Amino acid sequence: MTAACAYFITGTDTEIGKTLISSALLHALVQVGVQAAGMKPIAAGAELRSGVWHNEDADQLTAAANVALPRELATPYLMQEAAAPHIAAALEGITIDLAHICACYARIADMAEAVVVEGVGGFRVPLSGQCDTADLAQQLGLPVIMVVGLRLGCLNHALLTAEAIAARGLTLAGWVANSVDVGMPHGAANIDALAQRLNAPLLGYVPRLAEPSAALVAAHLDFSSLPGWPGTLSDSESL
Repeated sequence: MTAACAYFITGTDTEIGKTLISSALLHALVQVGVQAAGMKPIAAGAELRSGVWHNEDADQLTAAANVALPRELATPYLMQEAAAPHIAAALEGITIDLAHICACYARIADMAEAVVVEGVGGFRVPLSGQCDTADLAQQLGLPVIMVVGLRLGCLNHALLTAEAIAARGLTLAGWVANSVDVGMPHGAANIDALAQRLNAPLLGYVPRLAEPSAALVAAHLDFSSLPGWPGTLSDSESL
């Protein structure tokens, strides 16, 4: 089995809903009958439960997927400290190796029909003194989905992130507007401004939900425009 579709999820900042959107994407893939796996290559912030270190984001992806992965593949770099990845890694004497992450991804892609890879923080978060998340995305070479956290400043953050994605030669396959500040004025006008300026489809708007879940969020999104989405290829294209 080799993954027929895979996506890299990035965001305009940290804590803007990447994990929720990644989980919703996995849920949608499972619902259309696809064997889907979630990967969180780098996670900073973990707690010990029953002798095993857990990261909340990585666990959410695991729960939404239907392909079970060993932790060393799903999250090759799991650090305890909730800090910027290069700081957390340095505290534990770890060097984040992009080649190792890509090798883990390749193994996952052989185990699943679809893979959702969630980045860490925003698009240019340092991973070491030599590389950042943009370098990781570039090496993976996957279509990128950008999560825009709707709050003051999101227009600038989204447009700069889109420029950074393009500068790496990557395809911005779609973007999601996610409400993170319920008090933000003119939210709809901000979404319209981005829709006019981003050369990628809006996959949907996710309002603030009292108890968000992968299924509830997926109901607000339409992933059918994504490249390689199951059922979107014509018979001739799928041959």
